[in-house]
Amino acid sequence: MGNTTGISAELGMEQKIFQSKTGGSLPYCRKNVHPELPGKSALLIFFHGAGERGSDNSLQLVHGARPLIRFLQENNRKCVVVFPQCPNEKQWVNVPWGDLSHVLPEKPSDAMLLAMELLDSLRTEESIDPARVHAAGLSMGGYGVWDILSRRSASFASALIVCGGGDTAQAPKLKDIPLSVWHGDSDTVVPPVRSRSMVDALRAAGAKNVQYHEIFGCGHNSWDYAFNDSFTWEWLFSRSR
Repeated sequence: MGNTTGISAELGMEQKIFQSKTGGSLPYCRKNVHPELPGKSALLIFFHGAGERGSDNSLQLVHGARPLIRFLQENNRKCVVVFPQCPNEKQWVNVPWGDLSHVLPEKPSDAMLLAMELLDSLRTEESIDPARVHAAGLSMGGYGVWDILSRRSASFASALIVCGGGDTAQAPKLKDIPLSVWHGDSDTVVPPVRSRSMVDALRAAGAKNVQYHEIFGCGHNSWDYAFNDSFTWEWLFSRSR
């Protein structure tokens, strides 16, 4: 995992707790990158993997936060980024990760419901451009991105999904969202067929803007390839609804 001590301070993240009107709470980190620039900000919500669950409100920054923030800062991108943290023993999507397929649960998980409420609260801010709301996630968080896209397909301008899995039956409602999908061909945690089948279903549904990157000889850690390629972030943030 690497050293998480001080990572929020290193990146200039605000550590906050979202309080739901229904009584639940969700820790999250937030950073407003280049607020001094003119115009409204893009918004990105990042869903972490299973290993970063907890309540320390820092561990969720281990994978992805550094290259993301670096890209935004170096390329003068005006963006609010938010990293919610899923509690221990909970999941963004209540399905087994090793299965070869799943059906979208009727209701979102408790953690996802809170993340959706958090996203809704952020989108109401005057500084957010509603046409430039993006999502990214890895592993358990990759499942999370597929899930939130399936439930809020009209909300997102683009998404980055790394070694996750979704419900192929949802492809018709997702076909117009620009997607960048990544998976290692030797992944033994989340089967590569989970990404392959989603991409195939999307293209069969008429999707024209889906990129699929399958990394040869790579196991579960395909996120380093995705997140450390600056073109990935350039592609993601260049999309708008």
